[in-house]
Amino acid sequence: MQPRPVQAGYAGDVSPQLAWHWVQSGEAVLVDVRTDAEREWVGFVPGAVNVAWKQWPGMVMNPLFDSQIQAAAAGGRKLVLLCRSGVRSVAAAKRATELGLQAYNILEGFEGDPDGNAHRGRRGGWRHHGLPWRQN
Repeated sequence: MQPRPVQAGYAGDVSPQLAWHWVQSGEAVLVDVRTDAEREWVGFVPGAVNVAWKQWPGMVMNPLFDSQIQAAAAGGRKLVLLCRSGVRSVAAAKRATELGLQAYNILEGFEGDPDGNAHRGRRGGWRHHGLPWRQN
């Protein structure tokens, strides 16, 4: 398993499985950039660092994102960023890279792509691959 390089201003894209391998080996920190509401209602990854990219309601930018993401990277470990479907995590990875951090996007996100009925969780994503998660 190798990261997929990108030409988009961040370190690359990784599969959920590779991200989890890096986290378990201590190579990376898992950062969940979803909103607090998403983590509370949809589910979360135990041990992930929560640094919302945007916050509910209104999906406004998190004014503390820069300081929080820098704190998450303390010690120089790479960051693997998780959102719902792998879109906000790309934007967050780009910003983290601008701050001098090594940041990767986790492909498929937590819930994956919608299926033919517009339901998530059945076509890819962290949960679909059986990786650790919990729901309140």
